Amino acid sequence: MPLQIALVEDDPALRDATMQALRLEGAEVVAFPDARSALGWLTVDYPGVVVSDVRMPGIDGLAFFASLREIDPELPVILTTGHGDIAMAVAAMKNGAADFLTKPYASADLVRAVRLASERRALALENRRLREEAGRSAGSAIPGASAAAERLRSVIEGVAPSEIDVVLTGPAGTGKSHAARAIHDLSPRRGRPFVTVDAGVLAHEDAELLLFGRDPGAGSGGAGLSRTGLAERANGGTLFLDEIEAAGPVLTARLLSLVEKRQVLPIGADRPRRLNIRIIIARHPVDPAAGAQSARDPLWHRLGAVQIAFPPLSQRREDVPELFRLFVSRHARALNLPAPTIGERQWHHVLSHEWPGNLHELSGYARAFVLGLADLDAPATQLDGQRSLQQVVADFERTVLEDALRRCRGDIARVQEMLQTPRKTIYDKLARYDLKPAHFR
Repeated sequence: MPLQIALVEDDPALRDATMQALRLEGAEVVAFPDARSALGWLTVDYPGVVVSDVRMPGIDGLAFFASLREIDPELPVILTTGHGDIAMAVAAMKNGAADFLTKPYASADLVRAVRLASERRALALENRRLREEAGRSAGSAIPGASAAAERLRSVIEGVAPSEIDVVLTGPAGTGKSHAARAIHDLSPRRGRPFVTVDAGVLAHEDAELLLFGRDPGAGSGGAGLSRTGLAERANGGTLFLDEIEAAGPVLTARLLSLVEKRQVLPIGADRPRRLNIRIIIARHPVDPAAGAQSARDPLWHRLGAVQIAFPPLSQRREDVPELFRLFVSRHARALNLPAPTIGERQWHHVLSHEWPGNLHELSGYARAFVLGLADLDAPATQLDGQRSLQQVVADFERTVLEDALRRCRGDIARVQEMLQTPRKTIYDKLARYDLKPAHFR
């Protein structure tokens, strides 16, 4: 595929000469005399590279670059500049510009820079396409057939296309991070950045620098180097604040300002910078024993967001067999190992264990099983007192029938032979558990 270039240059002679040199290299070039006309033509998912002068009447190159970041933060922009504008170009590169060339530049240097930027653009668009395919359904983030799983999928698919902020509440390991990514991938912002700020950042001694960045004019020497904060990197996309409880009181106050005003004030900056971001917050459930002050968490009290509660795995037990199979399959692929047959011992543990670590613990057990270490890692089975032995046995029986139907592709004669059970007994149990052989063919 030929290189595609949007060239923005106000000097007619230089514009024509550059366009001719690029076309001699087989590139497809669309030229514009100013930034305003280019902004009216460029769209999200433009497959090429933008080459723009810095010094232009009306909208200059840096303001043009900032506007392009609003349209598509991953669109590569190469700036061309005179010697007096090098400092500005370097600052733009730190904020995401692909490259800059000092005039007069050789055509070969421009072509080389365009080729590199074009390769990065093709990769970014391919990754975007894959994310969109993966995010067409919330099912990949919330697997399972339980009423709780269906409710979560329905809420996520309903709220994702809107611009409203979201608060995800639930114990650790219940799938909040996967849901946050699914909300982003199902939203109109799917092609924009998805930036996660986790407990490691929120509790870091340089959390404010990491989150809000440093202005180029702040300080001098190595300590004064400019830095774009994580909040600003999410501009145009989604900022996911995971485990928000890890933030201290001072950082919480600054996060409140970000939530309410959609502005950041980098260290050393004279004025705040406006951001166009969607915010998703993940937090643990409020402990009633902590008192009313904790229950009135300032971040989500002021957010005015949709709140989605994630139940622990103990409240969606019917999903455990499907989730375990899914984790076994994923770990087998990741480890480049065959997925082993799930035996009676493993199923007994999977169905009777409480899984206090939720999805994280279940996934860890599945990985150990794929590696042949499950029997070493499996703790002693304990019942929680809320499920009778009859219910545990019924869950195990249903899972064995599902496995047999899946392996035999719904062929009852083969199921009968595999389980060494009379046909009438098999049909009685299928009816009891509402299992349809046709669903497995």
